[in-house]
Amino acid sequence: MISFVMLIAFCLSVIYAGDYNFSRLSELAQLRYGDEAKKNIVELNQVILSFKNASEDEKLKAINDFFNKKLEFVDDIDLWHQSDYWATPLESIGKQAGDCEDFSIAKYALLKVLNISNDKLRLTYVRAQLYDGDIKTVKAHMVLSYYKTPNAEPLILDNLTPEILPASQRPDLTPIFSFNDKGLWVGGSTQPKASSQTHLSKWRDVLSRIHADGIE
Repeated sequence: MISFVMLIAFCLSVIYAGDYNFSRLSELAQLRYGDEAKKNIVELNQVILSFKNASEDEKLKAINDFFNKKLEFVDDIDLWHQSDYWATPLESIGKQAGDCEDFSIAKYALLKVLNISNDKLRLTYVRAQLYDGDIKTVKAHMVLSYYKTPNAEPLILDNLTPEILPASQRPDLTPIFSFNDKGLWVGGSTQPKASSQTHLSKWRDVLSRIHADGIE
């Protein structure tokens, strides 16, 4: 007879969606980064289980909050000793840090695990207006955009601003191009211009590594 404790342990070790292998992810976290990383993966898994049947708005908030709270912003050169490195969610959780690309990639991957359609999600490069006192600077930045319908105004998931806001309420951001694992869009275009994996080698590479970690 299976005990209640064993049943709970089993439930926490398996996600019913076929695109997420919690056991592999937690084992790799322990092996590569230690106890704290595994603890954070377990916490992430609990979020996924808790919000599996929630509304899409609730899923967006849960994943956005998780990564904004768990990850510290650190530039690639300091974290990875490379000028531009795209990390997997496991790598970001293991380091408990990442830059804007890493925040966006992690949110994208885990929202897909929560069955948010790929067609509704795009990683978006923008020009961001930042202020240091009265001094304004413009920097390249990445956010995750969510489109409820193909022509809807997107909601913006961002590590700079914790609240999820419609794009019209983020005048500090000017979109340049966006992509998901199928297509690439330029500016505010509603139709993809090309295959993202054909034109973005870093994206193709990180998708392969995400898959190897246990996330489709």
